[in-house]
Amino acid sequence: MNKTLDYYNQQASLYNEMTFSIEFDQKRAFFLKYLQPGAHILDLGCGSGRDSRAFLAQGYRVTAIDGSIELCKIASEQLGHPVRCQRFEELDDEAIYDGVWACASLLHLPTPVLKDTIYRVERALKPGGYFYASFKYGTYEGERDGRYFNDFTEEKWRDVLHDFPSLTLQELEVTIDVIPGREEIRWLNVIMKKASKLGGR
Repeated sequence: MNKTLDYYNQQASLYNEMTFSIEFDQKRAFFLKYLQPGAHILDLGCGSGRDSRAFLAQGYRVTAIDGSIELCKIASEQLGHPVRCQRFEELDDEAIYDGVWACASLLHLPTPVLKDTIYRVERALKPGGYFYASFKYGTYEGERDGRYFNDFTEEKWRDVLHDFPSLTLQELEVTIDVIPGREEIRWLNVIMKKASKLGGR
């Protein structure tokens, strides 16, 4: 994980240039259709703040966090308020958020850390809250291009969710990368719902 964070700290400006202006309305709508107006969203791994800024512009409350101090600086400037610099395994909020948005962020976690983070997300969600995550499509897990990657297929993701009975898979979608020239890369997009009450959905 430290090597991955080092990568984003060193490449923060370039990463911002590559990703901030990407047309991403369709992916955000995939998630937002489940939320009420003014809902509180945790942008988990917010990068340079692209999605947080869009959520704020649409009237949602947003808490943005990222593990890269350099990306947090850029995101804070983009959003006009401080972004919390925090690693995923440090998330300790409880029943605060209506939705958690983890766009291309949890894909950098080894499976044991990922499962711990999902537990933390589950705890941070209000009952009946929604959780979006996206991963590169496949079964590979390990270092690639200077970062750690954990790719997922539908079956591999369902296997992980077996450990979280209070999270129900609500929707799943495989999409093509939106960055021009990367059409060969596919993404797994998943939305889970936290049970509304203990023992129920």
